[in-house]
Amino acid sequence: MAHGPSPVLSGWFELHQFRPINASFDLCRVLQISGERTKEQEEKKDKWHRVERSSGKFLRRFRLPENAKVDQVKASMENGVLTVTIPKEEVKKPEVKSIEISG
Repeated sequence: MAHGPSPVLSGWFELHQFRPINASFDLCRVLQISGERTKEQEEKKDKWHRVERSSGKFLRRFRLPENAKVDQVKASMENGVLTVTIPKEEVKKPEVKSIEISG
């Protein structure tokens, strides 16, 4: 996840072999992304038949800043790349006020 002065947080995750992909938030402002990969390889010959299966899971968590607008999160998946975009609220700059000095 990228943090900076931009009004949006963006993250890109390469997940070509993972299906399904799940993304969720909890009450502590933590983005959780998880997925599962299953692969099956089959080979047949005249006298034998072999099937190999492998699988794997992943889970990643990212703590979001206080100014993240979690109700406006958008996610899209294209060509195996998950893109998560989270708008941020503008941080209000403190107002500087001149004080008149008498005397």
